[in-house]
Amino acid sequence: MNITDILLFLGSPSAANFLRSMASAVQNIKRWHWVAVLVTIIALTIPVVSLAEEPGPGSDSYSISGVVKDGATGDPLPWSTVYLEEIGLGAHTNHDGSFSLKAPRGEYTLRVSHVGYETQTVQVQLVNHTKVDFPMIQDALTLGSVVVTARSSREHIEEASMSVIRFNSETIKKIPALMGETDLLKSIQLMPGVQTGAEGFSGFSVRGGSTDQNLMLLDGATVYNASHLMGFFSVFNSDAINNISLYKGDIPARFGGRLASLVDVQMKEGNNQQHQGYGGIGTISSRLTLEGPISKGKSSYIISGRRTYADLFLRLSNDSLLNNNTLWFYDLNGKMAFHINPKNKLTISGYNGMDMFAFRNMMEMHWSNRITSVNWHHMASQALHLEVSGFTSRYRFGMKNMMGASGFIWDSDMLDHGLRGDLSYYTGDHTVRVGLQAIHHRFHPGKIRSLDREMLLNMEESKSWEPAGYISAELKVSPAFTLQTGLRLSGIMNVGEATVYHYNDNYTVIDTTYHKKGEVYHSDFGLEPRISAAYILNEHSSLKGSYSRTRQYVQPASNSTSGMPFDIWFPASPNVRTQVSDQVSVGYFRNLFQQRVEGSIELYAKHMDNQIDFKHNADIFFNEMIEGEIRTGIARAWGAELLLRKEVGRVTGWIGYTLSKVERQIDEVNEGRWYRAHYDKPHNLTLVVNAEASKRLSFGATVVYNTGAPITLPTGRWEHAGMIMPSYSERNGYRLPDYHRMDLSATIQLNRRARESRVKSELNISVYNVYNRKNPFTIFFAPDEKDGHTMQAYSLSMFGAVPSVTWNFRF
Repeated sequence: MNITDILLFLGSPSAANFLRSMASAVQNIKRWHWVAVLVTIIALTIPVVSLAEEPGPGSDSYSISGVVKDGATGDPLPWSTVYLEEIGLGAHTNHDGSFSLKAPRGEYTLRVSHVGYETQTVQVQLVNHTKVDFPMIQDALTLGSVVVTARSSREHIEEASMSVIRFNSETIKKIPALMGETDLLKSIQLMPGVQTGAEGFSGFSVRGGSTDQNLMLLDGATVYNASHLMGFFSVFNSDAINNISLYKGDIPARFGGRLASLVDVQMKEGNNQQHQGYGGIGTISSRLTLEGPISKGKSSYIISGRRTYADLFLRLSNDSLLNNNTLWFYDLNGKMAFHINPKNKLTISGYNGMDMFAFRNMMEMHWSNRITSVNWHHMASQALHLEVSGFTSRYRFGMKNMMGASGFIWDSDMLDHGLRGDLSYYTGDHTVRVGLQAIHHRFHPGKIRSLDREMLLNMEESKSWEPAGYISAELKVSPAFTLQTGLRLSGIMNVGEATVYHYNDNYTVIDTTYHKKGEVYHSDFGLEPRISAAYILNEHSSLKGSYSRTRQYVQPASNSTSGMPFDIWFPASPNVRTQVSDQVSVGYFRNLFQQRVEGSIELYAKHMDNQIDFKHNADIFFNEMIEGEIRTGIARAWGAELLLRKEVGRVTGWIGYTLSKVERQIDEVNEGRWYRAHYDKPHNLTLVVNAEASKRLSFGATVVYNTGAPITLPTGRWEHAGMIMPSYSERNGYRLPDYHRMDLSATIQLNRRARESRVKSELNISVYNVYNRKNPFTIFFAPDEKDGHTMQAYSLSMFGAVPSVTWNFRF
């Protein structure tokens, strides 16, 4: 099989028929998921037996472990490849750069590699348990060039996990950005299998899931609203980020709580060798980061801040409709890392961000995230590692309506407390992980007060526990076959004080039940099997497959396709069933052109139960009986994803294509017929290219094309009491015009001898939507100015061409 064959297949009618067959098969598999549970349990028993067989003194097998890190900053390098050449045994480092292998007594050549760094090899005499750390040195040939992913080409072929994409912060910074503000989530939107919610917004859909079905983690803490400026920018400051992993389907068993995807963001730990700073001044915002050692080589810090100044530009306007408005955001990231001794490491991280929007003296909105996480990593032995972490995540939203007697103040609040413990056991042939975790949710939809602070409505809080436990294992069955299995038990426990409303078939309240404080009045638990495998065909290619079940216990009440700051979240309950998803994926992976280009094609099919929508004209704000507005049903999605990616060299980037279909069926919506989901866009093509023309000059280009989003439009009208009333098509029966744009950027190093200068700077010039395409954001209808009885369609576009300039510096 070659790339030409793949393209011909995707362009043929048989591709769509094959994907529909996969979707039907998934619907059958989900009915028999207990078979998957049984297979998982059997597969887990093989490596678990070894837990009682760790070799002691005099044994013929020993472990070799250590940490791979940046030699200049001390930052860990996750997903580095560690390889024992003589026996062909390898592993990759985890998120904190640590690894562990087990091999028979003997002398070995240990090779460590990481994209953008010089490969290191050492001779190891393995006669007892050994620890070796690797401070990596950046490769002079690739210094400053683009690094798309922090993986080796062999890992692309050999690892059992599929549907995983990894970035580092340097990748994101090279991509042309809206208003010059580099954005993690918009970079993710350029990958196959990911659909944008709306132009410029940070919300996205993964393989047919809605925007709320993506789990966002920042150093292990949940991020509920990951956007600034009503969704145009994300809360993740790329200067503070070390690496990002996007799991589109094969989510590890240690994670759960969302159906569609996991975005795992890890912050930098700070330079433990020397103090340094860097930042930038851009068109819409400025940022500054400081990092350095607290105690050289033992502890470090990093603090990174960012603020917009859009409000300052508004004040310069002569238009009174603009100069009295307020629009800004800020965020602040911080982290400290303490290497207490060779066996213990402690990290403390935090995030604080806030948005403010005010329209003259009429309306004001503000929202904020505050996150704190603590992580302790303990190496009990070379093979046994313990990790304990805790976090708090608080999201608050407020609105103030100052329009006369009808004015009001609305404040809502969400607070999570989480604790987890993970135990990992590494051997030469397999890795076993077990863990327990629990999250306490407190959702308060709001307090409504008058402008003089008199309480008008204090809506009831909902409280719940989301406990989970898991066991997972990665087993090297043979040199060519790797199996990865996991089993997760998760659930929801609703806790009083609470009032539960009981509804009849017409969603009318017929009774209420009061539950006292601390009473568990509802619970729902379920198993989530996860299985994936890789079979190596030859040194250049492999086949992979996976099945996963995921469950989601919390969701927002929202009619937005991209997620908005005022979304109100609520848990599963006696009236709201837990959402469940079953997904099957198969893929062919190949390295091309002497391992310089990674290629893959993945086919997936997904079935989702208990999907939530709302009735027509649903009342979702200030409604204590919001569960009566909900309508539930099923959804299905299937698709094919093609990705070609070049990681190193003067020209890097990727091209991705997605062919997909997403449909929903809810009895009370669209007369019970299947209808397109808002994010159903059958064709999606992206091209990202970064070219280093010289040591001082580089260019970037992005091309995006996708099918227009589904939309519901009026197909007729009728008149009542002198008013024209529209009658609508079936749900999402039409589409917006196809979306496409091109972005360009150029980066100029301002220092002629940048590597020798202590202060370095560069100028980035970019243009978003360079050919000024007016992509419709939405279509609306209004009476024609000349004939009030005729309706006229109008298209609203968000952005034309948007140029920006950013000056970046480092000292």
